[in-house]
Amino acid sequence: MVTDHQRWVIPTLSASNFVIGMGAFMVIGLLEPFADALSISSASAGWIMTSYAISYTILSPLLVSLTGNIGRRRVLTFGLSLFGFSCLLAALAPNEWVVYFSRVLAAAGAGLVTPVGSAVAAGLSTPDNRARSLAAVFFGLTLAQIVGVPAGSFLAYTFGWRTAFMVVAVLAIPCVYLLWTRIPAGLNFQATSLKELGAALTNFRIVLAVLFTSTFLGAIYVPFTFLAPLLSEVQGFGRDGVTLFLLLSGIGAVIGNLASGRITDRYGAFTTLLAIAIAQVLLMPVMSFFPIANSLVFLSAVVWAAFGWSVMAPQQSRLLAIAPDKASVVLALNAAAIYLGAAVGSALGAWALTNFGLSSLGWAGSIAAMVAVVHILVSQKISPVHRMTSQ
Repeated sequence: MVTDHQRWVIPTLSASNFVIGMGAFMVIGLLEPFADALSISSASAGWIMTSYAISYTILSPLLVSLTGNIGRRRVLTFGLSLFGFSCLLAALAPNEWVVYFSRVLAAAGAGLVTPVGSAVAAGLSTPDNRARSLAAVFFGLTLAQIVGVPAGSFLAYTFGWRTAFMVVAVLAIPCVYLLWTRIPAGLNFQATSLKELGAALTNFRIVLAVLFTSTFLGAIYVPFTFLAPLLSEVQGFGRDGVTLFLLLSGIGAVIGNLASGRITDRYGAFTTLLAIAIAQVLLMPVMSFFPIANSLVFLSAVVWAAFGWSVMAPQQSRLLAIAPDKASVVLALNAAAIYLGAAVGSALGAWALTNFGLSSLGWAGSIAAMVAVVHILVSQKISPVHRMTSQ
């Protein structure tokens, strides 16, 4: 029988991920106000995101392993409290160095909340609805792209970048309360440790499966990082056109995220991952044909994002099937792989842009997606997992 408290678990975890997503990614929209206010260069301001990405990649797997014997409710509450405190520290920071340090703390907090929350959702779900539960938990991160990131940018430009961080700190407070009061006490599905992390990192099957997240999202980030100049300089969009494209992309991301959970539960994780990787191979070249009719551009925004951001539910389901005894560790590694993929994809996009121009980004992303297709096929051959329900 499901208690009233348990009914709150998924919504609470999703809301917490919304706060994490807004606090993590809104910095993309406040770099200019941040740099202007502190009289630093745009390159220096970029460390507000870089410091977070690097710290998350390193700290998330380590901290999840080190806290493996602590109750999940305590870990989640501490993680989001740390994230909220880091945003408060950023809002009050006297200089950019304190802001960069606050981003390290933010990455540590987020690196606990997101993977541990996914492990809790998976542990409380039945095999036949596990992917849907994971998709629901990640809905908060996806929603942050639509609402949180534009809102943070608006706050930064209207009231100053400190206000944006202060709002995130305030939003974290009710979520911390909900985590403490709605997550069941004593949850500790699997004790994890640094030994477990080491075992996962030395297991080629697991590492290969986890790195598909980096390969796939790396392909997405090849054009995604440079969407604004692509749309403005090639398609001829102004501020409103770029904003509408990003809004429609966010809507597509929500659709893809929610649909992927049901599709994965029905057809299996591997089939779903292979399909969305192939879809990216076919969809991304459209960007290399800009300028095209605006209606087709906006339609492509929805379809591309729906397939592009539908990866997390099937990927997490597949990892849990491959390493069911290392759930917390592999989910932490998977979360870290997101930022690794973003960094590599952005670098590849910059290389393509420098050498071949903006119109090359679609083809470059498509080629990178072909690598993702090969990656999932090789990984499946080495680690055959067909359905969560078969485990």
